[in-house]
Amino acid sequence: LNLAQALMCRSDLLLLDEPTNHLDLDAVLWLEDWLEHYPGTLLLVTHDRDFLDAVVTEIAHLDQRKLRHYTGNYAQFERERAQTLALQQSAYVKQQRQIAHLRSYIDRFRAKATKAKQAQSRIKTLERMEMIAAAHVDSPFSFELKAHPTAARQLLKLEHVSLGYGGAPVLENVDWAILAGERIGLLGPNGAGKSTLLRAIADELTPRSGSRLAANGLRIGYFAQHQVEQLRLDESAMWHMQRLEPATRDQVLRDFLGSFDFRGERASSPVRDFSGGEKARLTLALLARQKPNLLLLDEPTNHLDIDMREALTEALQDYTGALIVVAHDRHLLRATADELWLVAEGSVSLFDGDLDDYRRWVLTGRTQGEASVARGGGAPPAADRRTQKRAEATARQQVYALRKPLADKLARIEKEMQAIGAERQTIEAWLTKPDAYGKEGKHALRDTIARQGDLTWQLARLEAEWLEVSEALEKIGS
Repeated sequence: LNLAQALMCRSDLLLLDEPTNHLDLDAVLWLEDWLEHYPGTLLLVTHDRDFLDAVVTEIAHLDQRKLRHYTGNYAQFERERAQTLALQQSAYVKQQRQIAHLRSYIDRFRAKATKAKQAQSRIKTLERMEMIAAAHVDSPFSFELKAHPTAARQLLKLEHVSLGYGGAPVLENVDWAILAGERIGLLGPNGAGKSTLLRAIADELTPRSGSRLAANGLRIGYFAQHQVEQLRLDESAMWHMQRLEPATRDQVLRDFLGSFDFRGERASSPVRDFSGGEKARLTLALLARQKPNLLLLDEPTNHLDIDMREALTEALQDYTGALIVVAHDRHLLRATADELWLVAEGSVSLFDGDLDDYRRWVLTGRTQGEASVARGGGAPPAADRRTQKRAEATARQQVYALRKPLADKLARIEKEMQAIGAERQTIEAWLTKPDAYGKEGKHALRDTIARQGDLTWQLARLEAEWLEVSEALEKIGS
């Protein structure tokens, strides 16, 4: 209602803060089209990448308390920022080498009377130098979604199922078999029955008629807003994990929560202090810990920021179980769903198009068959479409197979660089102490300076390797 009031008021400036939260995909598509034609100035905060790409022409990025302006949409911003970070890292590496050279000279000659003046000059050069920060785009999230193994090819089947809550049925005569490894996105207008269908698959809603047949070993993970609301507000994230796995060591559970960015005291804080995004993350963490082989996600990106959405998307791409997702986030749908099914007018059927076709279908108000004609000669048959989608999924897996060893190597390099940097800082702090230059510590000083030089060499080698691996990853793409 608040959104409708904001849109209907005549205005020169429109301020929207996360307007797509709690909207279904059809409503998001309508809003996107409306904003594309809005004649005034729009200031928008949102975590929906596709929505940003469609409606904005400039990006203001707030990072480390600094606001930077970029021209273009979100995709252009990502490319330009990646280039900026690459240049920043290159400048950082160059400066670190220069600093290492200056410090080496200072450490060798500051105690010699004949070289003291030159050493002092280099100290002043260091003090005047404006330090360049290392380029880091570290995500606080590093989780995986693992599937419990099952030998069943068909995980679940609905036969002649009718679903509803009283009065007229929402869905009728649903016949649907869900196979192991299938990745399905559900489309359809609000109230058409997408959530109802997921509840029936999750065995939270008994069919009015027909049957639900589940395979042995089926383990369902179901994410929906009502489960977020079932979290115990007075208890912590750690308490929820311990209740799920009381026999597991606390450190193992803490490490797992840390991969969802619940670290330190945050893991022990009461849930009532959590934001909406943190509650959603905790619910996803509890779900992931159970290793489902059929994952049902009903609007999982509500309240999640872009980093977490990207982490979830990547985890779903690597997930080997079956997936059925309802989402208004088209980036997530494109990246994770191999098939699109339409829930509309009381039935469930394969949608023989992609998300761009669906957008046209929604905005023109046509039937699925009319949308096929509008694309020029009809869409491919459903069977061909399924084959095409599976080929695309195979291609994504091949890209992942190429990227993963490089990404793992990059993470290892960054970890080594961090450890070396920490050791160097310890050495540099010790070298500032007068005791380090006493007669009794002459051998220790020599060994320490030698170690500092060795660390500097190692860091330069790792930085060059980091750039090489980063360039290789960029060439592969995503």
